[in-house]
Amino acid sequence: MTNALRTYFWRTSFAVIMLVALYATFVRFYYGLGASTNLSDEFPWGIWVGFDVLCGVGLAAGGFTLAAIVHIFNLKDYKAVVRPAILTAFLGYLLVTVALMFDLGRPYRVWHPLIMWNPRSVMFEVGWCVTLYTSVLFLEFLPMVLEKLGLVKAHKVLKNVMLPIIILGVILSTLHQSSLGSVFLILPTKLHPLWYSPLLPVLFYVSAIATGLAMTIFESWHSSKAFGRQLEFPLIQRLTRVLAVVIGVYLTMRFLDLYHRGALSTLNNPGWERWLFGLEIVLMAVPMLMFFRERTRENPQAIYVGTVLFLLGFVTHRLNVSVTGLEASSGVHYVPKWTEISVTLAMVAFGFFVFRMAAHYLPVFEAEEHKPVPDVPVLEDRAYAHSLARGD
Repeated sequence: MTNALRTYFWRTSFAVIMLVALYATFVRFYYGLGASTNLSDEFPWGIWVGFDVLCGVGLAAGGFTLAAIVHIFNLKDYKAVVRPAILTAFLGYLLVTVALMFDLGRPYRVWHPLIMWNPRSVMFEVGWCVTLYTSVLFLEFLPMVLEKLGLVKAHKVLKNVMLPIIILGVILSTLHQSSLGSVFLILPTKLHPLWYSPLLPVLFYVSAIATGLAMTIFESWHSSKAFGRQLEFPLIQRLTRVLAVVIGVYLTMRFLDLYHRGALSTLNNPGWERWLFGLEIVLMAVPMLMFFRERTRENPQAIYVGTVLFLLGFVTHRLNVSVTGLEASSGVHYVPKWTEISVTLAMVAFGFFVFRMAAHYLPVFEAEEHKPVPDVPVLEDRAYAHSLARGD
């Protein structure tokens, strides 16, 4: 497929997805949730919560992960991939906010938690943290805009106060990434034993860290292809080593928890749950084993494949928690309606589109900014090279 034909295909696909989603949006807000979803009183949460919110927040975790690595732990080698991670996170949280407008029965009341406080509610804490962290991501994203506009003084002022902002962002993200798991702690008799655990907040947080690293690798790969940039391969190799360890920690915690709760015996029960649990584990364990092998880490294509597998495993886990694990107790088999699927596809497609536009017009790839290439003479004479090095 030629580049022109490939471009035409993706542009046409994007237009079709957005047009279908536009009609689905009309159905949702004109006819209501009942007409636009297969949700019910018995099963009130579907993929708009399971994917658009739970997965969306997790897939946007690269922002706080890379910000902590570079600015708090002072590992400046990873600075080249911070800005793309911040952009991905900012877009992810904006799209999560848009998705909430579809999912809430009365979206015009989304501001109520900011005014009508209920500090005993986990959702209250999640709502506040997501709101504040989205504001923090905007401030972390703002320097790219200020650089583009040439506002040097404003950029300098923001840079001087950026470290406290980043620390606040990491704290807020830690709180709500774990609290998304806390939401399901009130369902000990309704959530399947393979996914219910007192450790859900910790498991959600650790999986979010791993997903943040994986999304950074995923974004770097596609950015290098889309913009003709050189892949930051040495950084990617290091990230894969860390990612393998984090996945290993997550899976170890998961199986120790299942063992101590006696939940592994439920794998003998008939039903879809055991197969989807197996799929989730395989999609995470295979890339972990791949990334522990040096030969895999030396192969960019293998790294990409492993990263995609892990991201699919992460999405499978979140959907298992929010959908699969609740079906048996509800007595309902939930299948998303076409309108639900079209809106979700539009969120993903629009995220890719906006990222591409922002990366094209803004200095997102900081490593390539402000690096003018001087006219350096060819140093054919060794003595002349040494004299230049001494400043003669």
